Amino acid sequence: MNEPEHDSSELSPAERARYEWQCWVPDFGEAGQRKLKGASVLVTRCGGLGGVVAYQLAAAGIGRLVLAHAGNVRPSDLNRQLLMTTDWIGRPRIESAVRRLRELNPHVELVGVAENISPENAARLVSEVDVVVDCAPLFQERFLLNQQIVRQGRTMVECAVYELDAQITTIVPGKSPCLSCLYPEPPPHWRRQFPVFGAVSGTVGALAAMEAIKVIAGFGQPLLGRLLTLDLREMTTFTARIERDPRCAICRQL
Repeated sequence: MNEPEHDSSELSPAERARYEWQCWVPDFGEAGQRKLKGASVLVTRCGGLGGVVAYQLAAAGIGRLVLAHAGNVRPSDLNRQLLMTTDWIGRPRIESAVRRLRELNPHVELVGVAENISPENAARLVSEVDVVVDCAPLFQERFLLNQQIVRQGRTMVECAVYELDAQITTIVPGKSPCLSCLYPEPPPHWRRQFPVFGAVSGTVGALAAMEAIKVIAGFGQPLLGRLLTLDLREMTTFTARIERDPRCAICRQL
């Protein structure tokens, strides 16, 4: 992970009380908590998957969360998008997400961007953070993020869900395969709307948040060069080794 642009800060008494239980985790402790406070993370988007990522990162005490999500809340969002509420239908999703996270943890700096990832904003948004968590439903957005994290040397946690299946890996440019190594072209079945339970999104969202926490705090074994897949219909998991593609158009020069 790149060194944060700002130093980790000391914890206030209120923060020590809030994060006490996680500071008991071996190899993490208060030093790890200070690293979280000094870090910034971009989550795109903040729906069923990204909303849980953002919620868990805010709860854990990430210092700065940048959230990118366009559009207004719709009734069909509410089976899985836990940062959205019934009374917010027809109003901007990003406002609901920021409101809910601020209620959860006032110590976290929240930056709401009412946009989805695009060629116009990808470089800027990636440049503002240490780690990206990619939860975008469209491969056009995923590829834009992948290009930028490779160019700028950022770490990205890449996660996805479909029906009762999920997958997750962590990308560190030059040390692991990038997204284009795994998918030179968008998968033909990938589309904006798809069958999914909120519990599936929540499961992999929590795993993705934990990956980001491990990368930032420097403990445990993140999923570099490994792809974790989950089948929640059968309750099975599988971790496969994945390799860099020497012909990859995005990362082959690293």
